[in-house]
Order: sequence, then C-alpha cells, then structure tokens
Amino acid sequence: MKIKVKKLRDGARLPLLATDGAAACDLYALLEEPVTLEPGQRYAIPTGIAIALPDADSVAVVCARSGLALKRGVALANGIGVIDSDYRGELFVAAINNDSQPQVIENGERVGQLMILPVIRAEYEECEELDGTQRGAGGFGSTGAK
Repeated sequence: MKIKVKKLRDGARLPLLATDGAAACDLYALLEEPVTLEPGQRYAIPTGIAIALPDADSVAVVCARSGLALKRGVALANGIGVIDSDYRGELFVAAINNDSQPQVIENGERVGQLMILPVIRAEYEECEELDGTQRGAGGFGSTGAK
C-alpha cells in the first residue's frame, strides 16, 4: 500500500521503517526550538507532514515509542492517536511527560510511530440478550493474574 505524504514545512521528514521487520514507521518532531515538557505536561508535537490514506478501509494509528516511554516517561497523552482516512491536516504526536523530571524534545527526534491498519465497519444491532460465555460479565481482573 502506498501512502501519499505531503511535507508542510522545510525540515519535515517522511515516516520511516527503522528495520525490515518493523510494523510501524517512526515519526519525527519538527520544532523551531527544543520543547521542555514539565512533569505531567501535555504537548502536541508537530511532525510537519500530512498524509492521504487511500480509502475508508484503512486508518493510521499513532503509537508511542516504547524506548521514549520507558527510559524518559514520555508517552502518548491519549493512549493512541487515530488518524481517519478523510483527515488531511498535519500529524501531531500528543505527548505527555509521566516522569518526575522535565524532558526535552529536540527537533528531528523520533517521537512516535505511525501504523496503518485495516478498518472493519460494524453494524450495531440492539438486542435484549447477549450470547452466554464462561466469563460472562466478569470484568477487570476476573480471569486472575497467573
């Protein structure tokens, strides 16, 4: 699948697969100057690119970079970012600093990952009863920890 990418400003970088086995492409910060994220602070990190997905059967998903989250506490403020097929604006990485120390994001730093996934369009039908299962309505932790 080919995804069209438009560079919106000088210095923007195309998403890049770091290895042959990578499932997602790196997204790069496009900043005029470094940004300091204070503990608990959220910031929309610009990437300087916009994309065009081919149709409504696909979605782009922005994911955190695990090393950035584990080593520096910088993760996605919204868990994941959903880029709908009809969105043509700039991609941003909604970051949050979960660390106890300020974290500096530099221009050109890899700040997220972009993954393209298929979309299943479900139809929702109201009903009076759902099929029974062994688990039933057991929620968080109901299947145990081991």
